[in-house]
Amino acid sequence: MAVLTSEAVVLRTWPVQEADLIVSVFTRDYGRLKGTAKSALKSRKRFGGALEPMTQVRAWFAEKPRQELVRLDQLEILRSPLSVPVDPVRMAVLSFFAELLDQVLPERDPQDAVYRLLVTVLEQTTVEQTWMPLTYFQLWMTRLMGLLPDLVHCTACGEPLRPGEITFNSYGDGLFCAVHRSSSEFSAESWQLAQRMLRAPIAAFVGEPWPRSQARDLRRFTLQSLERHLEKKLRTAESLARLAESSPAG
Repeated sequence: MAVLTSEAVVLRTWPVQEADLIVSVFTRDYGRLKGTAKSALKSRKRFGGALEPMTQVRAWFAEKPRQELVRLDQLEILRSPLSVPVDPVRMAVLSFFAELLDQVLPERDPQDAVYRLLVTVLEQTTVEQTWMPLTYFQLWMTRLMGLLPDLVHCTACGEPLRPGEITFNSYGDGLFCAVHRSSSEFSAESWQLAQRMLRAPIAAFVGEPWPRSQARDLRRFTLQSLERHLEKKLRTAESLARLAESSPAG
């Protein structure tokens, strides 16, 4: 039974038996895997703080023939989300990343572009800057999963979209022109921002002021596309929405 290794990001854990944990990890080379961390609740020697969600690690694991779960032997921390300050909004954003990836990624299917997106976004998600990385992540995940509709032409008639006249709805994909107007406004600022984000790396947006109200409609639009694909509501998205309403406006 060969021991494999890969960079990975921990998505979630849950207990099984007395001291073991089942761990969902998104590996760069092998895709999303589930594995057993033996005695992880009794001894922190092998795993330490590496089992915190959104911790980037070097993972060593062994695949067992005809078994769904791998055996996790060791996790070495490369980057911990707890190494920089945290607050409720940042933790909610990180939890959203973890839940979305755990739900949307197929098992054992390498997704290098998604992995690189996640690592880049994690580097930029700080207490001072949460809404921009969240927006960038949602938009690019929608695109990488093949769920992002044409942002330039009306879904109904194919005519070019005009800023200030664009709408969308909660029940179907696409953006609509003034003639085929739908229920939710998609601001010209968000429409132009989405096109910029699809052309530029996340670092290009780091210096820009980003209050929580900015691109709120873009986040809602992409979240609805992702949840329609999953056919379920994301629990962390609901928690994040509540925090957005109660947090300071900056």
